[in-house]
Amino acid sequence: MAAAGEQRGREYLERHRIPELLHSLSALLLYHRPERPREFLIQVLEKVQAGKQGEGEYPYLMDESNLTAMFEMMDVAGQGYITSVQYKEALKTLGLCTEGLHSEDDANITLDTFKEEVTKKMLESWAVY
Repeated sequence: MAAAGEQRGREYLERHRIPELLHSLSALLLYHRPERPREFLIQVLEKVQAGKQGEGEYPYLMDESNLTAMFEMMDVAGQGYITSVQYKEALKTLGLCTEGLHSEDDANITLDTFKEEVTKKMLESWAVY
């Protein structure tokens, strides 16, 4: 009987994407390290709500300069692109979904494409809550 209740609990968490939400909130806490974490989390959740209503922007863990730095670390030869395998690994590292990517497995990803798609994936990750 306990196993059935545990399974229902897991299904509930997955259906409402609670693990992903907690991961995102934890990452923001660790990145910003606010003096008042509870108030910070309330503000983040209010931003998410405002973003869903089209009244503001979703909170971002990484800004454009962070994305550029990440891309440059993967493009060690300075070729101006990374492979789609590197791109998918970057998304996984950021805790973002790799489903529905526009790039082929052998495609090269430029900095502009990387920033655009990662930003889009970050927005998608907040929009589901």
